Amino acid sequence: MQYISTRGQAPILDFEHVLMAGLASDGGLYVPETYPTFDIDMVRKAAISPYVETAFRVMQPYIAGAIGDSDFYDILDKTYKKFRHPAVVPLSQIGSSSWLLELYHGPTLAFKDVALCLLGKLFEYFLQKKGETLTIIGATSGDTGSAAIQGLRGLDHVRVFIFYPKGRTSDVQRKQMTTVADKNVHAIAVDGTFDDCQAIVKTLFADQEFRKKCPIGAVNSINWARVMAQIVYYVTSASALGAPARGCSFSVPTGNFGDILAGYIASRSGLPIHKLAIATNSNNILSRCYHSGAYHRGDVMRTESPSMDIQVSSNFERLLFDLYDRNADEICNLHADLKHKNGFTLGVKQLQRFRGLFLAESATDEETFATIKNIYEKTDRLIDPHSAVGVTVAQKLGLDRDQSVPVVNLACAAAAKFPDFVEKATGVHPDLPAHLADLHQREERTTHIPNDIEAVKVLLIG
Repeated sequence: MQYISTRGQAPILDFEHVLMAGLASDGGLYVPETYPTFDIDMVRKAAISPYVETAFRVMQPYIAGAIGDSDFYDILDKTYKKFRHPAVVPLSQIGSSSWLLELYHGPTLAFKDVALCLLGKLFEYFLQKKGETLTIIGATSGDTGSAAIQGLRGLDHVRVFIFYPKGRTSDVQRKQMTTVADKNVHAIAVDGTFDDCQAIVKTLFADQEFRKKCPIGAVNSINWARVMAQIVYYVTSASALGAPARGCSFSVPTGNFGDILAGYIASRSGLPIHKLAIATNSNNILSRCYHSGAYHRGDVMRTESPSMDIQVSSNFERLLFDLYDRNADEICNLHADLKHKNGFTLGVKQLQRFRGLFLAESATDEETFATIKNIYEKTDRLIDPHSAVGVTVAQKLGLDRDQSVPVVNLACAAAAKFPDFVEKATGVHPDLPAHLADLHQREERTTHIPNDIEAVKVLLIG
């Protein structure tokens, strides 16, 4: 499998080098030259197969030639043994045709674990093989950072620096990053928003002189391997609900577009997806673009679903690349307009294609509060505010009213990561699991820096 950049000027790479590069040297994102087609028998059997087996069969075409099959299967087996549920990502029913896909049974209680626990193992595999070290950097609005740290902590060949917006994560999210004592882990509090943290990461990757002094890799969903790993649970959940004989719909809470992009790729690969709904909070640049065609960033609003407090969705570029028939020049023009004019407008044909592939809607904090309360009263289940955004949007779009097509709501995090808001809505305080029960008593270790790229460079090189 070969990979090309969405902006057309970076070299074509294989999987190993795409994993290590993260962002392409031309500022674009790597995508496969072609999307493989799923084996229908694999889709049918995914409902009764071990998760590791389906993960191997979905991801192997993307990795073929870079890792031997037995080594890759072993990596997957070791990765998903860390999860607290034998199904890894189980389904649970919350309505007559509505389901939750529980993506929070990994070590940090968030869907990011599904990909980032694997990413750590992949980095270790290649770096150990070559005897090299790498500085891994990532920006987080909350969950990516803690999941990346768990996946990379203690590794001999990796230093990891996670940039998070100071004061804009939940206490649990912050402490999952700042209480890790391993010497190779560095949690960095930045004055600003997630978009500022993300801009730091992108600027560092675009600085070729800096990268010669300090080789860097990425854990954000700009790294193709993150998206690749998330394709798997679309297959397992759809199969459990009748695929390939019948399709299902998905409602996906998303800020950076990576998780729903995985669903789009699953559909491109032959999974029968009926509707794919983009669910945003009040930072609704994606749903605004869907309804108007205009992608213009505004100020980042603080919400009760902070992992989605994003106004520049990096992975949207991968979709745009397909909407514009993989014309890299068009993507470069859109990027230039975003940089210099603060946004761009989709062409008529591209907007029609976008609307043909997705639905989109947003949910306010008040609406997610009501959903958390309603789900608890009807099912005795506690869901977090991000998951509630997805459920709210599915209901607003009427996906749950079609009894012939099941709707899968991606449950992105455990309620215990956002206990105050959940308790306010339900009157019940969600407790952390045993392995995190003493989290609030653990000593924190963090570095506070201004939103200044030169200060970041000094930190990384020093």
